[in-house]
Amino acid sequence: MMKLPALPLLSQPRSALGLCALLLLGACAQAPRTADGLAAGAMVPTAAGPAGSATELPPIVQHAPAALDYGLLEDTLNPGEKIDLADANARADLWARVRKGFAMPELSNEGVRKAEAWYAARPDYVQRMTERGSRYLYHVVEEVEKRGMPTELALLPFVESAFRTDAQSTAKAVGMWQFMPATGRDFALKQNIFRDDRRDVLASTRAALDYLGRLNKMFDGDWQLALAAYNWGPGNVQKAVKRNQAAGLPIDYDSLRIPDETRYYLPKLQAVKNIVLRPEAYGLALPEVANHPYFLTVRIERDMDVDVAARLAGMEVEAFKAFNPQMNKPVILAASTPQILLPYDNAGAFVANLAAHEGPLATWTAWVVPKTMSPADAAKHVGMHEGQLREVNTIPPRMLVKQGSTLLVPRTAHRDQDVSEHLAENASMALTPDTPPLRRLQFKAARGDTVASLASRYRVSVDQFAQWNKLSSKSSLKAGQLLVVYSTSAAPVRVAANGASTRKSGKATTASRVTKVGSSKPSGTRLALNGRNSPTMAQR
Repeated sequence: MMKLPALPLLSQPRSALGLCALLLLGACAQAPRTADGLAAGAMVPTAAGPAGSATELPPIVQHAPAALDYGLLEDTLNPGEKIDLADANARADLWARVRKGFAMPELSNEGVRKAEAWYAARPDYVQRMTERGSRYLYHVVEEVEKRGMPTELALLPFVESAFRTDAQSTAKAVGMWQFMPATGRDFALKQNIFRDDRRDVLASTRAALDYLGRLNKMFDGDWQLALAAYNWGPGNVQKAVKRNQAAGLPIDYDSLRIPDETRYYLPKLQAVKNIVLRPEAYGLALPEVANHPYFLTVRIERDMDVDVAARLAGMEVEAFKAFNPQMNKPVILAASTPQILLPYDNAGAFVANLAAHEGPLATWTAWVVPKTMSPADAAKHVGMHEGQLREVNTIPPRMLVKQGSTLLVPRTAHRDQDVSEHLAENASMALTPDTPPLRRLQFKAARGDTVASLASRYRVSVDQFAQWNKLSSKSSLKAGQLLVVYSTSAAPVRVAANGASTRKSGKATTASRVTKVGSSKPSGTRLALNGRNSPTMAQR
């Protein structure tokens, strides 16, 4: 089996260490690949910085220098294990290895047949899905086998996401293993403004298999129940099991009362398994997947723009992101993301080009907002256009950036250091509406008042008024019942018979008459002579 090395990133661009690493990899370096695995063509000559200016880079090396012989290399998946790269196992078909490890009980029902027919009717989809999965399948199979798990689990990303690392469900599940935010945090998948490890190939695979292993133990080694729990949640499956136990019913997967989506989950996995076993039976063909790593782990020690890293690797940016999809911003922070993944064909070119690189690697850095401010003020402070600051930091209109938030901004002479580990790991951004502060107005309901009439009087929605007062929209009100409303007005407004509104020292004055509800009033607030509906104002 082919074993390949993790390459160190060089702190000194032309150090002997870098040249040695380059020579070691040179034997297996070929023309760099694009997103589709094809040889890369001409690269763009510059990488755009934050302000759209070009950062000059040296000519791209498309091939790493060849070593005299293969030597002994090691793969990051199995550190220390040295195997000859010419080993015939490296050229074997990985699908055969996957089939050999199948160990889960067979499932045969109408759901399986339905899923088989669905895939068989979409050969183009299956082709795209399996070609995409071929990038990551070797790594997943290695991790599954290390844990002594059935290799059916290596096929689960086909069901979860079609092996798309950028997949996101309507329920906010993310990545090829479809982790929800809370579950991801439970399994140490960092999620902040700079990165989301749920999309990280290595981290998410580790977390998913840790989770599946825990679920398998929870359900006494029953992989079918464990997979149902992965889809539906362990608490829900436990309740379904207890319900059947109380009724004296079987507690296997087929016997539980579960939602349709979960009921169809295992049949889809079984259908994928059947296609891997006999693709020709469904009129399908699987792409050949070699039994060796498709990518290497390459350490980095300095912050680096994504565009620069992609160009140094001889890859298009989208292809580079396919291997490093966890990064949310156009810069890689070495303190929190100390490694990148590259197809091994491109790793040698990356090291060679990095060794020859002169000048800055990153044009972006992080800045902590010292006080709550508008995006326009923040942009002016850091010397960039407001629209660009909004775009790169995903700030919607009519919002302020709260004090202590972290923004991605251009590097300058005074702000040129790599981002610290603490900031890279804990960066967050909080926004607040850019609206005048609300004041709390308190008053008593009058006889005949309703939630709807008071909402109309104060010109707010019925739902908003009901929420403020912990009522329903149909609640009955009693005369004298204490109520609140929130207003941007500095003081309550009274409207007299002549239509003039008056304020006095922040308190409303009395009047001989009041207008009818629905009359045109500057603030929508009505005050009665007898004190009913007379608000007292307190700042929230």
